Amino acid sequence: MKILIDFFPILLFFGAYRAYDIYMGTIVLMAATVVQMGLIYGIDRKLHALHKITLAMVLIFGMFTLVLHDDRFIKWKPTVLYAAMALGLAIAVWVSKKNFLKILLGSQLTLPDRVWMHLNKLWMIYCVFMAAINGYVAAFYSTDAWVNFKLWGYVFPIIFIVGQGFYISRYLVTDDSQSNPP
Repeated sequence: MKILIDFFPILLFFGAYRAYDIYMGTIVLMAATVVQMGLIYGIDRKLHALHKITLAMVLIFGMFTLVLHDDRFIKWKPTVLYAAMALGLAIAVWVSKKNFLKILLGSQLTLPDRVWMHLNKLWMIYCVFMAAINGYVAAFYSTDAWVNFKLWGYVFPIIFIVGQGFYISRYLVTDDSQSNPP
């Protein structure tokens, strides 16, 4: 269910873009993201920092896109978001000596500290990659090509998440491994 909640704003954006234009797509994306965050809040009774940042960025970049009638704003929103995430993860680890991934997910996953550090580095690299590739497509390709990239570019996060799952699966502690140590 949550996976559908995560993808429905981009799918609605794509549909509205195809049926109308980038500006209608932006309006639909903004509305769908508000609904998405409402659903997440209804299920979890809270929004994580990333949810709040995403919502704010969609609304701010969407507003600039609509008010200035300039699609560059909505096209550059993912680049800014990914770059900010990479920078935030880097500053947290190297300046404040905190691992935000462990803080966010530590209650759901029990992993060794070195694995949390590897995950943090992997997420930084992934976010830099996604910022760079979106920025490249936004800068050098048409809006139509960028929208297609946004839809089909979701293969990158899927591959990353699956790969991450394989990586951490060997470190996950199960009830059986806790009660019967090797």
